[in-house]
Amino acid sequence: MKLDTSESQNIEFKKSWRDEYLKWICAFANTAGGILYIGIDDDGTICGVNDSHKLTEDIPNKIRNTMGLVCNVQLLSEDDKEYFKIEVEKYPFPVSYHGKYYKRSGSTLQELTGVELDKMILFVQGRTWDSVPVSGVLPDSLENDAFRLFRKKASDSGRLDKESLEVINETLVKNLHLTEGDYLNRAAVLAFHPDPENWITGAYIKIAYFENEADILYQDEVHGPLLLQVEKTMDLIYSKYMKALISYDDIYRRETFFFPRAAFRELLLNAVVHKDYLSTTPVQIRIYKDKLRLWNDGSLPKEVPVESLFKEHISKPRNPNLANVFFKCGMIESWGRGFEKIAAYCKEETAKIPEIDLSFGGVTARCFASEKYIKLMNEYREDFNGKNDPVNDPVNDPVKSIYELLKIRKNLTYTEIASHIGKSEATVKRYISRLKKDGFIEREGSDKSGYWIILK
Repeated sequence: MKLDTSESQNIEFKKSWRDEYLKWICAFANTAGGILYIGIDDDGTICGVNDSHKLTEDIPNKIRNTMGLVCNVQLLSEDDKEYFKIEVEKYPFPVSYHGKYYKRSGSTLQELTGVELDKMILFVQGRTWDSVPVSGVLPDSLENDAFRLFRKKASDSGRLDKESLEVINETLVKNLHLTEGDYLNRAAVLAFHPDPENWITGAYIKIAYFENEADILYQDEVHGPLLLQVEKTMDLIYSKYMKALISYDDIYRRETFFFPRAAFRELLLNAVVHKDYLSTTPVQIRIYKDKLRLWNDGSLPKEVPVESLFKEHISKPRNPNLANVFFKCGMIESWGRGFEKIAAYCKEETAKIPEIDLSFGGVTARCFASEKYIKLMNEYREDFNGKNDPVNDPVNDPVKSIYELLKIRKNLTYTEIASHIGKSEATVKRYISRLKKDGFIEREGSDKSGYWIILK
């Protein structure tokens, strides 16, 4: 005879009892509860157990003595064959078996270690990662500039009234639910501490400009409170990394970037707020002349598949306490509308909607130049045709790198240029001389305090 059920996430069959099956009971307790049958074949056929009288006493005792659990252990009978039904509840605290932690994944058993163990412990406790208190951090060690930015943006957005913002920093973090007893939580450290990496490795942003997939022209890292990181990153990208192409509408000068600033800001905020900070890898931004790739460690909520991101969907932040800080100061929405806003910004500027995928172990946003930008870029290229242009000569890649670099950072010294392109200072001076001779650049002022003028 067979049982009227089958193996699943919360049901497991075993032909006979072995002490190692205590691992399965541990896994059920750490996941969603479940039932372990003893004396049942894999196909659900009742095969029965031997020495049922001894097991009736042994099984509950072993469960209690090894894990401290009390389970409902029933001895049942069908066609003169006895079998056990062990019902395991989901426990509100992490359960270990001989110092190891297990959980169910589908119908399989998994031992948890490292990051996955941390996640499970938090889940079982009903806590989020960013709500965990951090010892040794006092309110007066937080960054005043971050608080000033928070107060300004919260006031401008109307999310908090004047009375709420005029309190001291210590009271403000308490009102934002960023404390637990005498301790600040991780969200407070991330949002406001001048060096959150002392406690949370990888809490920063890496930016690099790529000539191609292999060659980096220059790069930066942005550290400090996350509130300030977002502002600094936006300034860097739209002043140093992204080249604006100039066009004219009648007499009015227009600057066109290959991706809308407002749309990228939403993508960046999403990456920072929803990053999995258990990971030690920072948010990464790769920029090319006509595209960029923004990546953050983590995943999408199972309720929000990739194909639904640009449609109406629920808001389920990975770090709700951190998200609340950004919401209260008006930097993000609380209704999962971020990607809808991105689509709207792109439509306004006839830009391409970013491609979102789950790649490289995280969430990747790929942004591409608009047709308008590509058209302008092609017009710029045509302007160089027929000219003595060492910048566009493939045999002069280092010269080209220096030229492109000086377009963006006009105050660089020879030493700084050498550091950026990985060449000696003597080599840099030789390349600079070539650019001067061909009429592409000239120097205004001294070597230390002057700047470069782009002539072509």
